[in-house]
Amino acid sequence: QLQLVDSGGGVVQPGGSLRLSCAASGSPWDYYAIGWFRQAPGKERESVSCIDGRGATTNYADFVKGRFTISRDNAKNTVYLQMNSLKPEDTAIFYCAAMEYGSFYCDLDEKNYDSWGQGTQVTVSS
Repeated sequence: QLQLVDSGGGVVQPGGSLRLSCAASGSPWDYYAIGWFRQAPGKERESVSCIDGRGATTNYADFVKGRFTISRDNAKNTVYLQMNSLKPEDTAIFYCAAMEYGSFYCDLDEKNYDSWGQGTQVTVSS
């Protein structure tokens, strides 16, 4: 299993931007798809986005399309989630997770992900 460390959260005003990072140790890195998930207070965890091991296939939840962009740098074993036009309802703990057999595929079903980061808090507030 990979060990994942997610970071980059913080406090931002509505309309602002943040970039989250998910760094991994272990190999082979491009064998795994990486997903981002989030959990707001009092709500169930929900999927946000994913990217396959090559970085060629991405998927997004409808509520982030056009605002968030996922990417990966396999030379650095890191996946990024660029979040723009943030809204107060984006406030949540964001987690990255890894899915095996994800070199050419990813999906937004969290049951398929078995290595998780510790989470990073994103707060959008004026």
